[in-house]
Order: sequence, then structure tokens, then C-alpha cells
Amino acid sequence: MNTSPQADDTYAQKQKIRKAAHENRRNQPDKDSVSEAIVQSFMSLPEYASAGTVMFYIDVRDEARTRHALPAALASGKRIVIPYCVDGELELFHLESMEELEVGMYKILEPKAELREVAAKRLQPQDLDLIMVPGVAFDRSGGRTGHGKGYYDKLLEHARTDTPLVALAFECQMFPEIPCESHDIYMDKVVTESSVYPGRGRG
Repeated sequence: MNTSPQADDTYAQKQKIRKAAHENRRNQPDKDSVSEAIVQSFMSLPEYASAGTVMFYIDVRDEARTRHALPAALASGKRIVIPYCVDGELELFHLESMEELEVGMYKILEPKAELREVAAKRLQPQDLDLIMVPGVAFDRSGGRTGHGKGYYDKLLEHARTDTPLVALAFECQMFPEIPCESHDIYMDKVVTESSVYPGRGRG
């Protein structure tokens, strides 16, 4: 596939930022306590208060940790949804208990296999009132880069336009500018341990 010099340059810039962000994230001290502050800030947002159905990502590797907050979220009366990956696509699962999760491939916490086919457990992106988004690096206008596989881009393309997209990150994952292309989706907010950055969103 032929790409333009500009696209090649954007890709190279993103790769450089990803590498730096991975290193910063890996070296983030006190991940548990810092993550708790980030998730508490997320759960204090007015968007969270007004949402009936909220998607939480479950942290993997060095991401801002979220699993500690799931029991409180489940007890809040909201419908909590988590994503899991199937053949390069993210599927959505209505989580009602931590007992519904098991450690899957790559040591990722996922819905138990036997529950995934239960019709009542399967949701669509259009059902979500608020989406928590992970990522590798961000900027203060809501620019985001993930791992480059596009899992979340595909999911977010199908979300309702009135559904806020709120990213969670350590402050060390913030960069002056993420080079973005036409297909890239800006976040409505980026929440770190020290700030809530208002992003451009999709509008």
C-alpha cells in the first residue's frame, strides 16, 4: 500500500511519541494510588453522574488502573459495560458482578467465555451514555494515540455523537501535540491525576 510522505511522517511521529509514552508510563511511581485519584476524578464528573450506562476499560499492563473501582461502580446502580477483544474487534459486555470475570489471554481480565453468548449481556456502542477510553499518549486538546491497531477507533466510530468520550491517563502520558489524521477521534476530556483537560471532541 502506497502512503504519502505526510502520512509516513505522521506515523513516524506517532511511533516516537508512543515509545516515549510507554517508557514514561512504565516508570510512573505509585501507580495504584495515582490511578485511584484519576478514577475518582472520572467518577466525580457531571458526565458520569448523568450517565445510565457507562463503559469502563479494564487496565492491562501499565495503563491507569481501573479494576479497583469496578465494585463501587457496580454498586452504584449504573449499568456497567466492559469491552473485550474478539478477532480484532471490541465486543461489549454488561458486567453485573466481579465473579463474571476471569483471567484470559495475555493475563487480561475478561468476561467468562460461557457468559459472552448470553443475549442480555451483549450491548452495542449506541447503548453507551459515557465511554472511558484508554490510550498510550494524549495532548491537551484531546488528541489521542493508542497502540496503532485501531480497536477503539472502530468502537468509537459507532458511538452516539452525544456520548462523551473521556480518556484516562497519567500526567506523564501528556504531550504538547499528538499528530492526528482525518480518521482520528478527539476526546471530549482527558483526566489525569492533576487535571481534567477539555478536549475538542468530535464536533
